[in-house]
Amino acid sequence: MTDNMNQSAQKYVMELIERARKAQEAIDNYTQEQVDKLVEAVVWNIVKEDTAQEICKLAFEETRMGDYQSKYAKLMAKAKGAVRDMKGQKTVGVIEINEEKQTMKIAKPVGVVGAITPCTNPAATPTVNIAHALKGRNAIVLSPHPRSKKTCALVAKYARETLKKYGAPEDLVIAIEEPTMEASNELMKQCDLILATGGSGLVKAAYSSGTPAYGVGAGNAVVVVDADADIKDAAMKIRASKTFDLATSCSAENSIIVHKDIYNNLLDALKAEGGYLCDAKEKELVQKALWVDGHLNRDIVAQSAQVIANIAGITVNEDTKFIMVEEDGVGPEYPFSGEKLSVVMTVYKFAEFDEAVEKVNAITKYQGSGHSCGIHTFNEEHVMKLALNTKVSRMNVNQGQALANTGNWFNGMPFTTSLGCGTWGGNISSENITWKHLINTTMVSRYFDPVIPTDEELFGDVMND
Repeated sequence: MTDNMNQSAQKYVMELIERARKAQEAIDNYTQEQVDKLVEAVVWNIVKEDTAQEICKLAFEETRMGDYQSKYAKLMAKAKGAVRDMKGQKTVGVIEINEEKQTMKIAKPVGVVGAITPCTNPAATPTVNIAHALKGRNAIVLSPHPRSKKTCALVAKYARETLKKYGAPEDLVIAIEEPTMEASNELMKQCDLILATGGSGLVKAAYSSGTPAYGVGAGNAVVVVDADADIKDAAMKIRASKTFDLATSCSAENSIIVHKDIYNNLLDALKAEGGYLCDAKEKELVQKALWVDGHLNRDIVAQSAQVIANIAGITVNEDTKFIMVEEDGVGPEYPFSGEKLSVVMTVYKFAEFDEAVEKVNAITKYQGSGHSCGIHTFNEEHVMKLALNTKVSRMNVNQGQALANTGNWFNGMPFTTSLGCGTWGGNISSENITWKHLINTTMVSRYFDPVIPTDEELFGDVMND
């Protein structure tokens, strides 16, 4: 039975790849103007109000995760932001010239991109992946999580209609409408480049497929709230970030580390923002609700505080937006130190700043290596100490992690829905994955008279040691 399923998936995916490859070859000679117009038209016809509302309503109805308003806001920001970042960027022909070294760089497509997309972000991720792929003159085959297959198919439908309208092959964008594990594995084997957005198992499968891959590491964002922080502002931003789309984002604050001098005041401010602080007994009940047999309970992922409280058997007010638990330990024996994919946040206390840095490293080493951290402070020395001494790929200052990591109008992070975590997180890149990662380049060099430095120029500082 398994062999038959594998063979069926292999044949099915092979046919999709052949269609996508034919489509890609048809736009191989597109000009930069043609490429840019195509990208902008495809994204515009997805983010137009009626279309975007239809997609995001379906995303919520299908997945029953997060909330409609956040999904709509996310699609608007990430898709439009991606287009803004791509404006004026060259991906066709000569894209770079170095007069001094007499070199030039020419951009070329990677071919067919295989994108594995998560149910936690079913609208924005396929849209942004499509835009980034098309910018590099690539075709893309989308393999969604089964729980979000209808949403992905709808996004692809609008993209394909736009491609047809502009005279481009519809098969530049293909969605697997009945996704299976076998089909996803075959896609990763047969495509030219993988974009894998999902859990650690998926990323490991992507890197084991034999195909070049951009995977993303696990999230477990940690934020330090320093003694000089604007307490009201920090509390507001932490709440907004933690509850955005009910914590579907891997960037949502999983833990905050708070200076002892402002600890109680910050907790009061977080309570005013809709936070509920568990006592010791309630913490035990929430832990049992979040983890079943050592695994995160699917029933609590991206659900409201009221749903989680009901499962745990505790009582929270109707206006409670997130749940807080106090903790001091890190590691398997302290599960609240890990990623929770829910509106449950862990609170730690610190006295000296070095202690906070150590705690960030301990937490991210346990889960979330290479992903991200943040800090609320106006102390530039502490900003630099945290940035220099933590193994994360991105750090945000006085911002909400979930709203900042993947790019926003208020910061300079590149807009994306895929976050590389570097070698710390088992990834090839520590950057925000964008169109820049979906092109090949040819370097052309020209001869010039040799310029050979002397030994003194190269080794002068050490030659006489």
